[in-house]
Amino acid sequence: MYFRGDVFAMAGGSPRHSRLASRIIARLDAALGGGACDVHTLDLRLGLDAEHFVYADVVVACRPLALRPGAVDVVTNPRVIVEVLSKSTERYDRGPKQAGYLALPSLEHFVLVSQREPRVEVYTREGDGFRFRVHEAGGQVRLERIAVTLAVDELYAGVFELPGDADGSAA
Repeated sequence: MYFRGDVFAMAGGSPRHSRLASRIIARLDAALGGGACDVHTLDLRLGLDAEHFVYADVVVACRPLALRPGAVDVVTNPRVIVEVLSKSTERYDRGPKQAGYLALPSLEHFVLVSQREPRVEVYTREGDGFRFRVHEAGGQVRLERIAVTLAVDELYAGVFELPGDADGSAA
């Protein structure tokens, strides 16, 4: 992560964290079906302002990509951002990072995914603010603005068999 001239190392995630992110990427990619929007991995830099960029676990951005002036690899127009929460990053993901994401005019859905329980939190842009909804086991996550529905049970199938940060393992 890069913040106001300083670079901060971010640790790798647990197998559970990785599996949740990869499953979300696969489901979103299949649902979007090769249209104008693409799903990106955590390698994509997101520009929050002129001095700050971050990496999210999953990003949906539509073409044409808007890039930070003078950069070829810092996207400024994500439509959907997904963060899989970890003990080591949850405070930051719910704090300054979330505030930066929600300030992006292009953002339509911000999704927080728990790796401790089947729980998906979704912020959806409505007018000049965001509506907040929680989806748990048996629920459906509807990302209306990109016409995608994700079944909570499908996202979490088998993931609790993998080590996660709730087990005292890596983030």
